[in-house]
Amino acid sequence: MIIQKSHGRVVNEPVDESKNFKMVAKTMVNLEEALADELTAMGAKNVTVGTRAVEFEGDMRLLYRANYTSRTALAILRPFAEFDADDDQQLYDQVYRIRWEKLMDCDCTFMIDSTTSGEVFTHSYYAALKTKDAIVDRFRRNFGKRPSIDTEMPDYKFNLHIRDNHVTLLMNSSGSSLHKRGYRQGVGVAPINEVLAAGLLKLAGWDCTTNFYDPMCGSGTMLIEAAMAANAIPAQYYRTEPFGFMRWKEFNNSEWKSVKAEEDRKIGSIDFEGEIWGNDINPTVIDQCEKNLVYTKLHHDVMLHVGDFAEQDPPAGRTLIVTNPPYGERIKVDDLNAMYERLGDTFKQRYGKDCQVWLITSDFEAMKHIGLHPSRKIQVQNGSLDCRFLKFELYEGSRKGKRRDDDQ
Repeated sequence: MIIQKSHGRVVNEPVDESKNFKMVAKTMVNLEEALADELTAMGAKNVTVGTRAVEFEGDMRLLYRANYTSRTALAILRPFAEFDADDDQQLYDQVYRIRWEKLMDCDCTFMIDSTTSGEVFTHSYYAALKTKDAIVDRFRRNFGKRPSIDTEMPDYKFNLHIRDNHVTLLMNSSGSSLHKRGYRQGVGVAPINEVLAAGLLKLAGWDCTTNFYDPMCGSGTMLIEAAMAANAIPAQYYRTEPFGFMRWKEFNNSEWKSVKAEEDRKIGSIDFEGEIWGNDINPTVIDQCEKNLVYTKLHHDVMLHVGDFAEQDPPAGRTLIVTNPPYGERIKVDDLNAMYERLGDTFKQRYGKDCQVWLITSDFEAMKHIGLHPSRKIQVQNGSLDCRFLKFELYEGSRKGKRRDDDQ
């Protein structure tokens, strides 16, 4: 990638397959540390945790690998231009000076996602429009034709980020969001986002050395993410949509295939001896869950039950329990407080000291009726809902959680 400007700062130098450059991985609230750990394990350098993002450095192989294997990233972005602009004309001029023809061709398609904050640029759509005008005007002047806008499946997806007067342009190497794993053949009323599910598992400490149980599994997102981790299956193994980087001029197909083959060879390399169970009272969503498991060929790894969560015991032995009960938002419950009280009673009566329980909820009133004191509370976001991810440690006897509040 060669992008030059007469002013400002060039973030990435001309492409060299083995040369490191800056990248930004986007994620959700309080999943930043988990994502940083993932990237570090992949070999990322200079990893820095931000807000809903992690900055890091690596080469093109790492860019391919991060897209294919990261379970907690929503997108991998590559910054390529950075400058200051005090008004819309300066923004236009600076964008116009960039040598876009080195990046894409006239027959390419593109779109711009924009985020603005501060008092200089108060309308993100207008900033994106000025950026688009500068790009197409440069192509028209130099070549007599221009690339087209495509908001559905563009060849290039650019991110425009403006804070006060500081402008950063980034390329989205992922294309569609990395939460779209591609394994959902059937979904329930309120399926949890795949990246959030994977992130919750990491926050709960899922290390594939215990059993796993979801007593309200729905269409099975939590189960599949747990089983994929236990089988070392890359996060995007089932993805059918192309990645954004596959449309870049600099895309090296042989390098991409090499990275993919390296990761695919790891499948089945974990010696997982535990059991993965799912339960739901609704037989229809259990059917949907089974369809998803069959599609992923994980149906032999997961045991499903149909019934009331209060009547189902967890697997014997050390078991991590993570569940996403109804909040009363998309799935209506006659008496949510009573349901949460039954959850707490089930934890105390059916789950023992070998069980560690985590649940996510946005109903802060209902969660008080669980009757157990959480040993940890983590703020997370499920769509537009502000949620808490709660940990309950169970003990023999009273089995009440220790009174240690680790709010975040």
